[in-house]
Amino acid sequence: MALEKTFVMLKPDALQRGLYGEIISRLEAKGLKFRAAKMFRFTPQLCREHYAHHAGKPFFPKLVEFMCSAPVLALVLEGKDAVNQVRAMCGATDCGKAAPGTIRGDLGLSVQSNLIHASDSRETAEAEIARFFTKEEVTGYPRQAEKSVHSEDELK
Repeated sequence: MALEKTFVMLKPDALQRGLYGEIISRLEAKGLKFRAAKMFRFTPQLCREHYAHHAGKPFFPKLVEFMCSAPVLALVLEGKDAVNQVRAMCGATDCGKAAPGTIRGDLGLSVQSNLIHASDSRETAEAEIARFFTKEEVTGYPRQAEKSVHSEDELK
C-alpha cells in the first residue's frame, strides 16, 4: 500500500490542557510524516461547514461553541495506511469507552472534549485537507528515517 495523507485536528481541549506535544509525539512515534500544520481559531461558519454532517443533532450548537472557544491545530500527516492508523490511535469518540493505549483512552475526558479529530476515509481526508490548506501549504520533503520505517515492498 502506498503512502497516503490524512487530516488531523487537535481540538481546543488539547490546547487548553497542554497536550499538543504529547499527541504530536505519539503521531510521530508511529512513523507518520508531518506535511502541514496550521494553528487557527474556527469561525462559526467554518465550523458549521466542517461539522455539517452533525447539523440537526441536539449536540450541534454546543459542538460549534466548543470548537470556536480556543485555537485548534490542523495537521496533514502522511504514512502507510495513514487514515486507518490515525483513527485507531485516536480511539472511540466517547473517551470513557476508548481503549487504554489510545489518545482518547489515555488522555480524553468526555465525548465532546475528546482532544482530536481524524478523517474517516481517504475521500474525507482529501476534502478536509482542501478545506484548511492550500496545495502550496502541504509540503513534501525527504526524511532519512523513512528508510527505517517501511521497506520498499510494503509501499507497493
